[in-house]
Amino acid sequence: MIDAATTWHQATAALATGEYDSAFDVLEHAMNEASKDVRARLALYLGSMHTLYGDAATEPLGAALQEARTLNPALRSDPLYQALSAELDARTRGPDAAAPPPLATGAADPLARYHAICALALSERQQEALDVTLASTELPEHLRWRLRSWQADAQEQLGHTQDAVLLYAEAAHLAQGVDRATMLQEQAALLIQQGQPENAKTVLDQARPLYPQRPGEDEALGLATWHYLRAQALLNLNQPDAAFDMIREADRLEREHGDPSYGVSLVRGQILTQLGRQEEALEAFADALKLAGDADRPYANHELGVALLDLDRPVEAREKLEAVLNEPEYPYHPEVLADIAECDYRLGRLQEAQLEAEQALAQGAVVPASLVLGSVAMDYFQLDDALEHYERVIREAAPDSRDWITGHQMAADVMAQQGFPNPAAAYAHAQQALASTPESDDWHVTLQDHLRKAEAMMEQGGAPGGRMLN
Repeated sequence: MIDAATTWHQATAALATGEYDSAFDVLEHAMNEASKDVRARLALYLGSMHTLYGDAATEPLGAALQEARTLNPALRSDPLYQALSAELDARTRGPDAAAPPPLATGAADPLARYHAICALALSERQQEALDVTLASTELPEHLRWRLRSWQADAQEQLGHTQDAVLLYAEAAHLAQGVDRATMLQEQAALLIQQGQPENAKTVLDQARPLYPQRPGEDEALGLATWHYLRAQALLNLNQPDAAFDMIREADRLEREHGDPSYGVSLVRGQILTQLGRQEEALEAFADALKLAGDADRPYANHELGVALLDLDRPVEAREKLEAVLNEPEYPYHPEVLADIAECDYRLGRLQEAQLEAEQALAQGAVVPASLVLGSVAMDYFQLDDALEHYERVIREAAPDSRDWITGHQMAADVMAQQGFPNPAAAYAHAQQALASTPESDDWHVTLQDHLRKAEAMMEQGGAPGGRMLN
């Protein structure tokens, strides 16, 4: 006699080792021989297995639920049936779906609670999903890492990034093979977002060996994501040449096994920008804009606007940036306002540029706004104000970043125009900037001149009327 619990146990044993076809064979063979009521229960288990394929399983999940209630109408009140129905509704209608009933979220059956969590997460009820009590050890092995993945995603959507990082790490520990690589990559993506590229690189090192030498299509696309994330980590570690190799391979894998993506085009543009290949960067950002969905379009337009600014095309840049400013949900409005101020400065609209930069500074875009305010103050020959803005840039910008170098260059230049009132400070700024300025840059000669003059003044005891240095 076919027993539903025993059959399900046999199927989950196969799923634990990744033998999906065998698991389906076990259930389908049992359904051919089982009694009507047992077949109804097995239909629910079959529906649970279909959910492993995500949204692609919507139709077979609906068919499994229909078969279950046709064979046994009383199953409509079963917690697992209700949880699976709620998940189907959530996959179909998203946030408009009804929440699973308490009978499902508080069920004795852990499988029902698992699918209730899926339904809640899919319908954007993240906190409710996290509030459902379920230990991973209550579930079959193939669902344990998936539970942690759902919980990690819920924490991420709620903005609890560190909690999400830890949950993805646990999911990776519970998963195997390419599933484990996927969880490690999710963890790495959040570490990059948190500004921890070195840790992200370490996590990605663990993921790479988990891919087979000859990946299938889905695995190849996962490998494309690995290269994309690796490129971001290397870019953030100021290794643009190595990052470019990675993003080029990500692009190749996508084109060979799927379609070009917005993210890869965007990161390619960012890398090319850092390499100083501005025209190519512009093309990459334009590609990203074509591929962007509604939520991503402001990001692509912002990058495109900045790239156009780098090419000294402020009119076109301003058009792109204004489009971003009209997107109320875009989180970097202060930075966009600072970039628009830069456009207006280059167009000779000093008053407009100053007003926009002051607003951007007040809203938190300290570095880009201060650079514009420094430029405006220089044009008005307000050297004390200019120096204050550039010293703010140095304090707030990331060390060795382009803005940080610019801050030191301009601070040294302002002090030179002031007649070196503090030659030691001018020497320090020139020295810091010179260390990061290539000899081919026009600034290199200027900074060497500032360095020599400041050094000479220090040897003479400082500026006229100044005091001797210790």
